[in-house]
Amino acid sequence: MNFRRTARRRLRTAATLVASVLTLAGLAAAPANAAPVPTVVLVHGAFADASGWTDVAAQLSASGYPVRTFDNPLRSPAGDAARLTEFLADIKGPIVLVGHSYGGAVITNTHDSDVRANVYIAAFAPAEGEFVQGLLNPVTYPGSRLLPPALQLTSVSDGASPVGANVDGYIAEEYFHEVFCQDVSAAVAADMYAHQKSAALAANLEPSGAPSWADTPSWYLISQQDRVIPPALQKMMAGRAAPGRTSEVDASHVSLVSQPGRVADVVRAAITATS
Repeated sequence: MNFRRTARRRLRTAATLVASVLTLAGLAAAPANAAPVPTVVLVHGAFADASGWTDVAAQLSASGYPVRTFDNPLRSPAGDAARLTEFLADIKGPIVLVGHSYGGAVITNTHDSDVRANVYIAAFAPAEGEFVQGLLNPVTYPGSRLLPPALQLTSVSDGASPVGANVDGYIAEEYFHEVFCQDVSAAVAADMYAHQKSAALAANLEPSGAPSWADTPSWYLISQQDRVIPPALQKMMAGRAAPGRTSEVDASHVSLVSQPGRVADVVRAAITATS
């Protein structure tokens, strides 16, 4: 009897050791009902690059979510969405798309079966046929300060253009802090200006296609002190794209930089609701 108990203890000990080794080696089988963890893909907008997502990405990574940033070409909603779709093809499993500003127009035009949720951060969420410049109609939605002389135009080389060049818009340095990111320090604003990417003027004029938010659960975080996309315009777009899933933050256009915790919270909420 003592021999049998000793043998059983040895078998249990051996099984525990094997399980521990497999777990450390990453070979242990996951529970059959465990939902795959979605990859969060962060899509920046105009007058910025992927570095603006640094703090949001860090917080989401600390929560255990894989995070990827997309280098948005800022050429046209349809063309940029096609590039994003190619980028998503290399990601296995479910995806949550997060778009800021013009990046929202890009995720709106992205239709990928692996996308479980869209998250709009002070972003354009156009309906079919709408375009960015039309949405910024100052008569209907006054308040945007994205106007000359803050907004400047320049000629750039552009391989995506049939003539190899394009007219791009950018925010002049002396207006950048005041218009784009008034709630960050001067040092942070200077760094953001150094990372600014100009956007093709045509990108603001191209009509949007069928919106992905029509059949993809979507969330929206409105910036209450936005000087680029008027808060009233954001509320209109959020009301049809993310009804019941809209929240607000006391922030400039760049809440992802000034209040990354609030942005990360909205992304986590989208993940939890769709996992």
